[in-house]
This record gives sequence, structure tokens and C-alpha cells, in this order.
Amino acid sequence: MKLKEISREELFRSSYGCAGCAAVLAVRLTLKVLGRNCVCVVPANCISTVSCYYPQTPFFVPMTVMAFAATGAALSGISAGFRRRGREDISVVGFSGDGGTADIGIQSLSGAIDGGYKFIYICYDNEAYMNTGIQRSGLTPYGATTTTTPAPCFETESKKDMLRIVAAHDIPYAATACTSYPLDFMQKVARANRVNGPTYIHVLAPCPTGWGFAPDRAIELGRMAVESGFWRLVELENGKLRTTHKPSRRRSVAEYFAAQTRFRQLSPEQIEEIQRNIDRRQAAGQAFSATG
Repeated sequence: MKLKEISREELFRSSYGCAGCAAVLAVRLTLKVLGRNCVCVVPANCISTVSCYYPQTPFFVPMTVMAFAATGAALSGISAGFRRRGREDISVVGFSGDGGTADIGIQSLSGAIDGGYKFIYICYDNEAYMNTGIQRSGLTPYGATTTTTPAPCFETESKKDMLRIVAAHDIPYAATACTSYPLDFMQKVARANRVNGPTYIHVLAPCPTGWGFAPDRAIELGRMAVESGFWRLVELENGKLRTTHKPSRRRSVAEYFAAQTRFRQLSPEQIEEIQRNIDRRQAAGQAFSATG
């Protein structure tokens, strides 16, 4: 996909999302790729919260709100129904947050991949349960504070490596992305849509409210995550892993942390240790996205 090929039509607009919300941007970019011929599944999360104010909805394609744990099951069922009707031309896509993917919905996601139906599962990862008050999730990175791990405490476990988890299912296509690199993200959505089976995209979505930065810096924070090595942009296709973007500049993780309030309780020694861990993974050629 090239920039000139991107549709000008907006199929997700006028939502009640927070200023600078990258999750809203992820939905918008996805629908610009898939167009009107798609159906969306959204469980309990920020996207469903900002989309369901009667009588207004920002979705201009069919959308169903699903139970928190059931995104994968809903995607499988809808895809199976369209297959039965001979309508496999319709894209079925789910937008689930990090908690609804790595914690509450992981069983449903695993079963859906095993089922083999055609769908795109998109985890927009803002690294905590932002919709319900910024609680810690299985994808909260080491060192971050949340309302359930408040300062001077902080998250002491590394975030789950969801790409490695879905790769263990022999999924035909999976990728990481970031809303700060829109063309890379949209190209991955387009590739996933061409696969006749389950696909998974894990997109980092910086959250001004939960991470503690000004709304106008959302794109900058995503770039800093990638440039510091804290987040990697890769794709896994038929078992082959490749990096899709190598930053032209390198930032320190200390610079990335300093731009957010959620890491401010970390000592210089702790930050240095996180930097050493990132450097070791890069030197070893580990292309998956886990950090901490």
C-alpha cells in the first residue's frame, strides 16, 4: 500500500475519545484500509466506551459490542456465518485492548486461532486497563505505575510477549505496529486482510491520560518507543520473522521514560538495567516485542 492509495473516506469519526487517543487513531487507520465491506467486533474497552453514546456512533460500518472475554469467539462466529453465506469477501476485524487480549480474552483468542476462520484480531495496547481507571494489565511494562501499582511501587513483571504467544499457535500472519508509523500499520492490515485464516496485529497505542504526557505528543511518544528499542516493528508470515522498520536514529530509554510521568519513580540504576536488557536483546537479534 502506498500513501496515494489510501482512501480519503473516514469510516470512524467524531468519537468521544480523549484528546490525543492513539487507540482511536488505530481504528480510523484500519477502516481506511478495509473500507465499507467489513464488520467490527469491540469488547468492553475504551473504543466501545467512546462509541456507544445513543443515538450517535463514530462507526460508519456495522459494529457489535461484545463481552469482555469473547472477542475471539465473536470473530470466529461472524466469520463462520459469512462463510456459510458465501460472503468471504467481507472483512471481520476485532479491536480489543491489552487487558481484553492478554488477560481476560486470551482463552478466546487462542481458541479462535485454533478454529482457523478468517479474521483480523487487533490488540491496541495502551499498557493498562485505561477504560476502568488505569489499572495494571498483563501488558503493563516493567517499571510503570498504575492505580493498582502506585508509586513508590511499580510493575515488577515484564509484559507478556503476545506475538510469541500467537506465534506458538502456528498463526499464518502476525505483526507488531505503532500508530506513530501509520503507513507501516496500514500495510500490515492490508497483508492480514489477504490471508485466508486468523491474523493478529499488536499495535502500540500511546495513552496521554494513563502514561502522563500532553495530548499533542502522542505521535512523538510512539516514535520514541520505537527509536529507543522499547517497542519493535516486526511481522511474522508463515513462520518467517522480519523487521519492518529500523529507526534511523537511536534514543536512550531514559529519554523515553522522562517524557512520561508513569516511570518517574525509577532510579537511574533501574533505568540503566532496563537499557542493558534492551541492548542485550538487540545484540542477540531478538525481534519480538517484550520489554523490561
